[in-house]
Amino acid sequence: MSAAHPTSLASGMVGCHQCGLAMQAPETGQYAYCPRCGSSVHGRKPNSLARSWAFLLTAVILYIPSNLYPVMVISQFGQPSKETIISGVVELAESGMWPLAALVFTASIFVPLLKIFSLTLLLASVKLRWTKAALQRSRLYRYVEFIGRWSMLDIFMISILGALVNLGPLITITAGFGAVCFAGVVVSTMLASETFDPRLIWDLSPRQTASEAPQSQGD
Repeated sequence: MSAAHPTSLASGMVGCHQCGLAMQAPETGQYAYCPRCGSSVHGRKPNSLARSWAFLLTAVILYIPSNLYPVMVISQFGQPSKETIISGVVELAESGMWPLAALVFTASIFVPLLKIFSLTLLLASVKLRWTKAALQRSRLYRYVEFIGRWSMLDIFMISILGALVNLGPLITITAGFGAVCFAGVVVSTMLASETFDPRLIWDLSPRQTASEAPQSQGD
């Protein structure tokens, strides 16, 4: 028989986000500071859902031009060649470099879509006050944070190529407008993930078994 495990905030305690010190929760509308490191302390991230939705919507808007506009412009003897993410994947595959094509496709197309879909699911679940699968949704949030660091592969490749290929008027490689939009997608999804407070998931869970209680649930 499972027993209820209230959150630390419901018990009148919060934890410092910087040093982890547990302390008495401040009164509603009041500010508190950690006596150990001096950081601002609050039970939940302020306006977490509103800010996360704003960043996520920005990422969705930027995702379209990031795939339609060229991310890299290669000029050979004055003749520019514009490459989008999709065309780059196709050319790599046609050249027989299937592993690299699969890597670019995964990091530049699949991962951003996965992050957008996962964050939408997490935000919607809190907004709609879902009470089931809290553990699974918490794990999903950790997965989103983990894969976020691999989303800048295209930008890294363009930067490296631009630095290595420097033959003056013969061959030049520059970043296109699509690369700017793609970088905006990556940054926006990272900010959406950062501003989302996963503890909101557990605030809606009426009962948690001891095995379901997250390791870092303390506020």
